[in-house]
Amino acid sequence: MSTVLISGASIAGPALAYWLRRYGFDVTVVEKANTLRGGGYPIDIRGTALDVVERMGLLPDLRAAHVDTRQITFLHPDGSPITSIRPDALAGGVEGRDLEVRRGDLAQALYATVREDVEFLFNDTITALDEHADGVDVTFRGGTHRTFDLVIGADGLHSGVRALVFGPEEQFHRYLGYCFAGFTMRNDFGLSHEGVIRNTPGRAAVLYAVGESENLHGFLNFARPEPPFDAFRDPAAQRDLVAEVFAEDGWEIPRMVTAMRAADDLFFDVVSQIHLPRWSSGRVALVGDAAYAPSFLTGQGTSIALVGAYMLAGELATSPDHTTAFTAYEQATRPFVELNQALVTEGNASLFPSTAEALAERNAALRNSTSLPADTGRPAHSALQLPTFATPDAPAR
Repeated sequence: MSTVLISGASIAGPALAYWLRRYGFDVTVVEKANTLRGGGYPIDIRGTALDVVERMGLLPDLRAAHVDTRQITFLHPDGSPITSIRPDALAGGVEGRDLEVRRGDLAQALYATVREDVEFLFNDTITALDEHADGVDVTFRGGTHRTFDLVIGADGLHSGVRALVFGPEEQFHRYLGYCFAGFTMRNDFGLSHEGVIRNTPGRAAVLYAVGESENLHGFLNFARPEPPFDAFRDPAAQRDLVAEVFAEDGWEIPRMVTAMRAADDLFFDVVSQIHLPRWSSGRVALVGDAAYAPSFLTGQGTSIALVGAYMLAGELATSPDHTTAFTAYEQATRPFVELNQALVTEGNASLFPSTAEALAERNAALRNSTSLPADTGRPAHSALQLPTFATPDAPAR
């Protein structure tokens, strides 16, 4: 039985663990957080990824967890409405089929499928990898040393495994020109099952009410020529930067900035993609955002992670060796990834126009349509048809 270490217990990691266990691998997952991360903003599952969760038997539970956002309202700077549209129109979705679930609900559902027969190491991370002919010697932050046949990085946009094997992130990081801060705040706005987006050129404020909760998700997004790498590990610098950018804005922005400063769940990052010349090296491979983050503006990060995990596990189960499997995984999955990454390019985000001209054009299109003016790229969401790999209870075809 081959042993596989997966770094990351968010979405791609547990999904990969599920499929590898089904194919008979001995799987360990290491996660730097103290426990499984719950909560978080809603994420989308659409297109090919729906087939993945259906094959995992999770579709009924995820349908029951669907948050049923009913409208997104775009606002002028003074808070007056421009128009309201269906959420599926934002991403080219299919109403009644695509899913929107709380990120924590999906994480819990994935974890529940593997917690009984996969080893989880919380509050730890990989600090060194030493590959040799028979495997990979792994050093953990906690001081332990173990050897695995394969190591998979499923540890996100700022992947530690990727840095150890492929080098510094900056060489693979394609910045799309935006930063964002997400946080939880009190729902004192009377919002229910809806979101509102208020734009000025290069800046956007979003209030997103999931269901009828007493809290909602706030987002403050802004254009910036260069990524603020110096603020990545400094929460105080992040809060100061966001407050400075929105210092002159009206509407509900001052309340949002105050909530952002007090929030204990602030998530600050850049809107970026990861582009790697290859997704594996020797006995180490990457999956999900670690390998090919598409950015949250595509709405496809979770879906691509689920599909990538399925494809990687299937190739490992059916190929004669890991080298062949990693090559087949990349050849079969890369075209799908690149189609979805191409849904957004630098500075062209319809949700967050960075110039007055682009904002006026978008608003005019919204007033005369039921969707955003940009091509939503629905074919990209479903561009990969899942193969069926051999399993103990389902022969390949």
